[in-house]
Amino acid sequence: MVLIDVKAEDVRSAQAGDRNALEAVLSGTQHQVHALARRILVNPDDASEATQEILILVLTKLSTFKGEAAFSTWVYRVAVRYLLNTRKIRDRDLGLTFDMFAADLESGLVADPPKAPDDALLLNELRISCTMAMLLCLKMESRLAYVLGDIFELDHGEASQILELTPATYRKRLSRARSEVEAFTSHHCGIVSTSAKCACPRRLPAAMEAGRVQRGNYPNSANAKEGYADIRAQVGAVIEDLKTFKLHRSVPHHECPEAIRVALTEILSPPA
Repeated sequence: MVLIDVKAEDVRSAQAGDRNALEAVLSGTQHQVHALARRILVNPDDASEATQEILILVLTKLSTFKGEAAFSTWVYRVAVRYLLNTRKIRDRDLGLTFDMFAADLESGLVADPPKAPDDALLLNELRISCTMAMLLCLKMESRLAYVLGDIFELDHGEASQILELTPATYRKRLSRARSEVEAFTSHHCGIVSTSAKCACPRRLPAAMEAGRVQRGNYPNSANAKEGYADIRAQVGAVIEDLKTFKLHRSVPHHECPEAIRVALTEILSPPA
């Protein structure tokens, strides 16, 4: 996982208006902000839009950073406030639940699915897409706690500061979210549980028919270093309590699109 890595002197220089320092702040925060937006919102376009708006907030509110917490904590807090409070983010919430998601996964399953030359790519895209979409079943507050704690593996103290919660409240929220995700995967995910009805090969024909997975288009798995068979073997090899953790940690890191960096660099450029 790429970490927010910005030098303290660059932050101070950026606060004083130094353009090169502002670009260094942008460079050091863009990928992790996008990674958070992608995990929380899942949809690539929504995540890109949110990333750009969060980064603009980071740059325009930079003068308010007083060093009372780590700079990374402050950046994440700006991002979290945006994700929690922006109306268009709330309006896009589909109200998905784990029961609804389970019913969708188990519809149209094929007992003996046909094989195609690109099955390996399609199965990996489906595996990653489903793993990411699963978290949409969590309420936003719980989703943020789960992503920061179990996927980004932030220290609980930092995560509680980011979410502006007491450490005890954060631990309870993370524990509840973790229990919900683990319960779902243990009953409905064929990678985690061999007794689950849904398995990627059986689900693939219905997913392709619905347009959720398309040949030649792999937006979620393009950067994956490991394939479907690799992850299935790795998840199967760990002890029961770690299977869900391994599944979610296997989603590849999605770097910030270059177009966002270019657009923000142009905003930083002084008028001719």
